[in-house]
Amino acid sequence: MDHLPTDTLVRVDRGSRVGIRAQIEQQLREGVREGRLHSGTRLPSSRELATSLGVARGVVVEAYAQLAAEGWVVSRQGSGTRVAPAAAAPPADSKPWPFDVKHRYDFALGVPDLAAFPRAAWLSAMRRVLRDMPDARLSHPDPRGTATLRTALAAYLGRQRGVVTTADRIVVTTGFWQGFAVVCSALAARGATSLAMEDPSFVFHRHIAERAGLEPMPVPVDDSGLRVDLLARTGADAVLTTPAHQSPTGVVMAPERRTALVAWALETKALVIEDDYDAEYRYDRVPVGALQSLAPEQVIYGGTASKTLAPALRLGWVALPSALVRPVAYEKGMADAGSPVLEQLVLADLIERGDLDRHLRRTRALNRRRRDALAEAVAEHLPQARLRGVAAGLHVQLDLPAGSDELAIVSAAAQRGVRVEPLGPHRFDPSDAPPALLLGYAAMSEQAISRGVAELAVAVDAVAPR
Repeated sequence: MDHLPTDTLVRVDRGSRVGIRAQIEQQLREGVREGRLHSGTRLPSSRELATSLGVARGVVVEAYAQLAAEGWVVSRQGSGTRVAPAAAAPPADSKPWPFDVKHRYDFALGVPDLAAFPRAAWLSAMRRVLRDMPDARLSHPDPRGTATLRTALAAYLGRQRGVVTTADRIVVTTGFWQGFAVVCSALAARGATSLAMEDPSFVFHRHIAERAGLEPMPVPVDDSGLRVDLLARTGADAVLTTPAHQSPTGVVMAPERRTALVAWALETKALVIEDDYDAEYRYDRVPVGALQSLAPEQVIYGGTASKTLAPALRLGWVALPSALVRPVAYEKGMADAGSPVLEQLVLADLIERGDLDRHLRRTRALNRRRRDALAEAVAEHLPQARLRGVAAGLHVQLDLPAGSDELAIVSAAAQRGVRVEPLGPHRFDPSDAPPALLLGYAAMSEQAISRGVAELAVAVDAVAPR
């Protein structure tokens, strides 16, 4: 007998609200999806299965006919009903997704303290939103974002970051990634061909620019930030920069370079894209204001709630020069027809009630203690390494001794349950660059940070050049 016993193939629940025929179809589909029913497996005849289940034969005949119409089974005279070849379960992915890999000590980048997410305030705001929201708000969203959030953001960004904008110049996006992507698409549609970028810079931003048709052009970064004096030679149509806390080195753009950057943009009619990704977190002094305030018609300002609240919210925004509002809003609309409305209204409520400000004060203190714990652990366990950048943000760059092998250290650390990221992939040409690692610390306790750095030190020593 080359088919499965009927009593293990399908079980009918006569008390279920789902009809018997639908139960038969559903369980056979699941058997194929889960790999229990392989390609070519012969199913019981309709008479056998009906007798086993105690149902009318016509019910099984109809179920088999539906499955055949959908391509799950094939029926041939003389060979019965068999699982179709195309319906076989796909082979398992041999390479695990990064999101599936867990580490005891996870120094992941761009992750705030997720345990500090203001659940109670968010829940209260969601209840207010659902209670008071007119039914019409549940219709198709404005691709620019809700007027409520854009108005709240204009006031908040002006107060917190010195951004000069209005609600009608803001477009809400699903994080800064999308904000940057729709800006790049809009610039390319207007004829731009190249984008200057800090070197090193976040590697995925290069991919986004390239997908939009812009050629990324590297400009070095030193301890004073972007080398503005080298911008002119690129001939770029725009530049992406992180002046408040350079990503990933952590340095701050010097005042004279901020002035020179704006002067370059005004003289060349080029645009500056300012990624203000974690500027709210400065621990040694008041953070510098947004570059955008110096030239609102030349600087595109981008921000996100991913670093202040949680990446899962997928909320970001761009404040635009007047000439770019419609092109960027068009690209946003074409990308996804607009961001989810409820989350936007909840964030607006948190801003207007001061809950976001209170959350930032709490997490700023937490993050400062965790950065201090990281600095102490490095001094104790990795005295040969050096932290780079100012006391700010959610991650640090850890400069390694000359000759260290970044990738070997990352691999050795992973074997000890520690996730860190090499700096190399974020450089345009990592071949001659000094070795360094990137460590996020905001999502870990101070004790875990100390233990994680101790384990990292063992990995560094294990692959140290002899």
